[in-house]
Amino acid sequence: MSTARGRLMVLAGPSGVGKSSIVDRLRTELPELHFSVSATTRAMRPGEVEGIHYHFVSRQEFDRLIAAGELLEWAEVHGGLQRSGTPRAEVEGPIAQGRPVLVEVDLQGARSVKRAMPESVTVFVEPPSFEELARRLTDRGTESAEVRERRLRTAVEEMAARDEFDVIVVNDEVQVVVDRLVELLVAPAGPDPRPTVSGVPE
Repeated sequence: MSTARGRLMVLAGPSGVGKSSIVDRLRTELPELHFSVSATTRAMRPGEVEGIHYHFVSRQEFDRLIAAGELLEWAEVHGGLQRSGTPRAEVEGPIAQGRPVLVEVDLQGARSVKRAMPESVTVFVEPPSFEELARRLTDRGTESAEVRERRLRTAVEEMAARDEFDVIVVNDEVQVVVDRLVELLVAPAGPDPRPTVSGVPE
C-alpha cells in the first residue's frame, strides 16, 4: 500500500498579524507537522534562527535558486524591499511521506502555491481591526516608520483579497486559531474537504 499524501496548508496574512506566534504554537501542538522554511533576502530579526524561521540568503543566492528551479514559488515583497520563496523540497518531500505540511507565505505566494498545488488549503489570517494591526506593528519595534507604513499599505491590498482563501481566521485569540488549523491539518487529504470560512471567533 502506498502512503497517503499529507495535507498542505498555506498560511498568509498581513505583516504583524501574528503568524509567527500561530506557527510556533502549531509546531508545538502538532509535532508531526513539517513547517516549510522559506528562503528570504531580508535581514534576520532579533530572536530568529537560521533554518528554523527562515533560510536567510543573499540576492545572488536567491537568483541561483530561481534559475535552478528549486523554488515552488517566489515573489518580490513590499514593493521590492525583499524577496522570499518556498523551496520545492520543503513541500513535496514531506507530503509524499504522509506528513502534514505548513507553508507561510505572502499573498502572491499563496496564489502561486494554490495554482501549482490546487489540493492545498489556503488560510488567511486577519487582525481584529486595522487599528490593532497598526498597533502590533508599532509595538514590535523592528522596523522604521517608513517601512511600517509600507507594510500597512501592503496590508490593505492583502485584506482586500481575503475572499480568495479557503479559510479565514481572525487572530484575536491565538489558541482558537491554532485549534482550528490543527483540525484542518490532520484531516485526510481529499478532493474538497475544506470549509469556505471558519475559525473566526465570535
